[in-house]
Amino acid sequence: MTQALLWAAGGTGFTFLMTSLGAATVFLFRRSVSAALHQIMLGFAAGVMIAASMWSLLIPAIDQAEEMGLPGWLPAAGGSALGIVFLVAMDALLPHLSPELLARQGDSQQGRRNALLVLSIAMHNIPEGMAVGISFALAAQEDPALLPAATALAMGIGIQNFPEGAAISLPLRQAGMGRRGSFLAGVASGAVEPVAALLTVLAAGTIQPLMPWLLSFAAGAMLYVVVEELIPEANLRHNHQTHGGTYGVMAGFLIMMILDVALG
Repeated sequence: MTQALLWAAGGTGFTFLMTSLGAATVFLFRRSVSAALHQIMLGFAAGVMIAASMWSLLIPAIDQAEEMGLPGWLPAAGGSALGIVFLVAMDALLPHLSPELLARQGDSQQGRRNALLVLSIAMHNIPEGMAVGISFALAAQEDPALLPAATALAMGIGIQNFPEGAAISLPLRQAGMGRRGSFLAGVASGAVEPVAALLTVLAAGTIQPLMPWLLSFAAGAMLYVVVEELIPEANLRHNHQTHGGTYGVMAGFLIMMILDVALG
């Protein structure tokens, strides 16, 4: 058990570091960001989240469900629906729970949007941390030959986390939050992975059957934020003569898809 915990801590320590490095890109930008770059940032975040919801969450959920003898669509659809319902509820509650937490002065709508963005990516990181934890638990307790595969999984998730960290910190910076606050919000979204991994190692036998549902839950939550907040903000509320938001979505989607597929 101790060995599994140490391996999981090391693997998710790397994924957390990569999220933090992605969030640190906020220090490369000056305080005032142009409207065009704002569109690109939001679009990029949306593209990253669309690709992650498909290749990092829904497809693995379907594969794992079928390995358990379940219809692949059942946890994929059911978990996604639960994630959407959860975010709808949070969407209604967040303005009352944290009107000043992430909002720029006098803009509670922006605060709600930012809180949903951070929450959805943090929720996406929880099942990723759990997947790493399960992989290292199996390698330590059942078959040491699985260690290279667990290590590869942690490395792949870590590399994917770099654009996700940037997808949080850059839009928050543009919304008026300070560099330090934007960076810390990105870091916080990744901090859940080591915690989830260690808790999963301690409860590996009971958590594993729920993984397809948890993966799909996170996917539904991410897709809700993309459709409800990010894409409308990136495109519909700006000048249609520019296409920065669209280009950002395509770039984020392609980069994240390549990372997901190449790193498996």
